[in-house]
Amino acid sequence: MRTGGGRPPRAADMKKDVRILLVGEPRVGKTSLIMSLVSEEFPEEVPPRAEEITIPADVTPERVPTHIVDYSGNEYSLVGEANVICIVYAVNNKHSIDKVGVTFFHYSLFQWSTSKVDPQLPLILVGNKSDLVEYSSMETILPIMNQYTEIETCVECSAKNLKNISELFYYAQKAVLHPTGPLYCPEEKEMKPACIKALTRIFKISDQDNDGTLNDAELNFFQRICFNTPLAPQALEDVKNVVRKHISDGVADSGLTLKGFLFLHTLFIQRGRHETTWTVLRRFGYDDDLDLTPEYLFPLLKIPPDCTTELNHHAYLFLQSTFDKHDLDRDCALSPDELKDLFKVFPYIPWGPDVNNTVCTNERGWITYQGFLSQWTLTTYLDVQRCLEYLGYLGYSILTEQESQASAITVTRDKKIDLQKKQTQRNVFRCNVIGMKNCGKSGVLQALLGRNLMRQKKIREDHKSYYAINTVYVYGQEKYLLLHDISESEFLTEAEIICDVVCLVYDVSNPKSFEYCARIFKQHFMDSRIPCLIIAAKSDLHEVKQEYSISPTDFCRKHKMPPPQAFTCNTADAPSKDIFVKLTTMAMYPEDHYRDRLSRDMGHTDRIENLRKIWVFLKTAFHARLRCMCTCNRCTFCICQNFLNSDLLQSVKNKIFTAVLNRHVTQADLKSSTFWLRASFGATVFAVLGFAMYKALLKQR
Repeated sequence: MRTGGGRPPRAADMKKDVRILLVGEPRVGKTSLIMSLVSEEFPEEVPPRAEEITIPADVTPERVPTHIVDYSGNEYSLVGEANVICIVYAVNNKHSIDKVGVTFFHYSLFQWSTSKVDPQLPLILVGNKSDLVEYSSMETILPIMNQYTEIETCVECSAKNLKNISELFYYAQKAVLHPTGPLYCPEEKEMKPACIKALTRIFKISDQDNDGTLNDAELNFFQRICFNTPLAPQALEDVKNVVRKHISDGVADSGLTLKGFLFLHTLFIQRGRHETTWTVLRRFGYDDDLDLTPEYLFPLLKIPPDCTTELNHHAYLFLQSTFDKHDLDRDCALSPDELKDLFKVFPYIPWGPDVNNTVCTNERGWITYQGFLSQWTLTTYLDVQRCLEYLGYLGYSILTEQESQASAITVTRDKKIDLQKKQTQRNVFRCNVIGMKNCGKSGVLQALLGRNLMRQKKIREDHKSYYAINTVYVYGQEKYLLLHDISESEFLTEAEIICDVVCLVYDVSNPKSFEYCARIFKQHFMDSRIPCLIIAAKSDLHEVKQEYSISPTDFCRKHKMPPPQAFTCNTADAPSKDIFVKLTTMAMYPEDHYRDRLSRDMGHTDRIENLRKIWVFLKTAFHARLRCMCTCNRCTFCICQNFLNSDLLQSVKNKIFTAVLNRHVTQADLKSSTFWLRASFGATVFAVLGFAMYKALLKQR
């Protein structure tokens, strides 16, 4: 804890300037005080009133511009503009001392009648002309100070011999920049609840091992980040001895407890060192009302269009240490009590019960380490401002010694650039899951979290989530797949269309289910570059014919999409994650998917025609070798003809057509000699096998 000098609070955390107003009865020396401060000597001739004086920031102790105003007459507007009021009296004039109470009464009346005056405006009593008496007026003033808690302090001074002149205005400036009112209650002689709450949060953030005490390393770190200077070992021990002397449970296991921490700050305030407490409070983001400032919670972060936000490596390291700090039983999961302890530095509980159905949990429903990171990744992607706020509550910028929480965020580049470069730097991919109600979308979301149907049935209706996020490995790279359940509607909004990949889900046991998927695809995605995958959900049930003009398989073939993927979460163990790997891959390489569709559009007709020509050529090759033209069904020609037209060979032909048409062929493949060499080789093998069959049949004849 601070025992010596340190840097003052940052100017950004303080007021831009300070306005000091001097009031009091005539001839008590208000103007003389101002003139003596400016000229550093007592003026021989004192004007009726001094002009407003501005002291530059570089010559004031707190580095803040200070304006000093001499009050005269009934200029009540000056009271509303002031940051601190100095009530001046003459220590040798009992009448002026008695008038202090009257002056304060008039001020209180004005304060009550107008909204321009800050109710916490500090007041300072100034006893001038102390050079004319041999005694102090403090005994007379003390009852007034006890009566009015707004009075910060009383300073006796002399404008004539310059006694305490600089100190007077320093205390006035200090009363504005480091007010006592928000921190301390003089009547009860203890800190106010808001101050205790703020300091408790600061203690919990500084207690990095979460053992309930601040050890020497934590105290030194705290000292360095707040005051930019470490404490010597002896100074640390002296601080602990002061605490031990006054309270029994202020030090435990050579560490400072929360009670000891609060006691030290109470001691600072009681001894007039409230600037120490204010330095700590402002370093941790608090304003004069002991609220966290918007500048601290929401630092500036520019996000261009078509860009997303992700946590960077340093943020994940911080969150990992935060998780480890609160995982007291080391089971790699946060119990409800451990999670509650983590959120004690928040003004509210940020996560609801739906989070447990958004990320991975253990068998007891507790959020795992992976689930913890996933939830932070989700918040960063969907609402980065909220993520910045949450990191602010956890003290990210302080513990990592960064300028702000914005340093934890990576803004990805424009998606158009990813498409142009045919590679992406993103780690989080959004998949919109679309389908009719009760088609199995929730099952798909929960399957991403490794939950089968049995576990899904235990989820309460009011705890369901429209999001699910988990890691997926693609070509050895760990990526986050974010699934968003889109509610059924006739038309999707623009926000519901924006994503990296689309998952269209239909129920194989519901004949009306596929029609919705087909309609949504044609309305929004048929001409877009967003890759789409159709999921045939509930594949463990009996499949019925869909009431649509063509089957789902033919629909996919027609629109150059991968065939429908059978999926079920009614499994003994965790459902298969194959579809999630496929969705993530499509999201990572959307240009390949688009190019596939384009190449299929361009070459689809030619490929069908070429296959038909090959088939006709093979049939002709057989027939050219045969001279018999009868229909006896016993000769070689008739046997070959019947074989070529048989159901078996037709089935083989259809399978070849399907395999070739659905093959993942890119535009580069169509231009590759290797591809066409393989196709020619396959056709040759087919022809040779056919000719061998013909020779065998001929021998039998």
